[in-house]
Amino acid sequence: MLNKSFIVGAVSLCGLLGAGLVSQSALAATAAAPDLVAKYDKDSDQTLDLAEVKAAASAHFDKLDKNADGTLDAKEVQGVIGPQTFKAADPDNDGTLSKDEYLALVEKLFNKADTDHDGTLSAQELKSKTAHALKRLID
Repeated sequence: MLNKSFIVGAVSLCGLLGAGLVSQSALAATAAAPDLVAKYDKDSDQTLDLAEVKAAASAHFDKLDKNADGTLDAKEVQGVIGPQTFKAADPDNDGTLSKDEYLALVEKLFNKADTDHDGTLSAQELKSKTAHALKRLID
């Protein structure tokens, strides 16, 4: 049998979703944050440091690089990086992202998501909109 506080919480959450105050993607990001830490936390400190994030991002870059040319074009990152972000991450304006350009974007998002500036991302910090964008670059 469901307890009363669970039902009240579920009804409140449904109301917030219906009112558009909490997006489904925000809920997914919140739920995924601890999983992301567990998946990439190589030193088992329950946080992600920049080296761990860049290692994951580098592997993800390799998966996205379908033609194995060492760069990503807009088609290869469709659904991962939006057009404006892609353009901003392409300083040489050649229409592709090298691994260095991709990792520079990862580092920029990491630093923005690291709100306490301790050099690591906690599960709590991984719940932000910026961290959700970072997640798409590493996972």
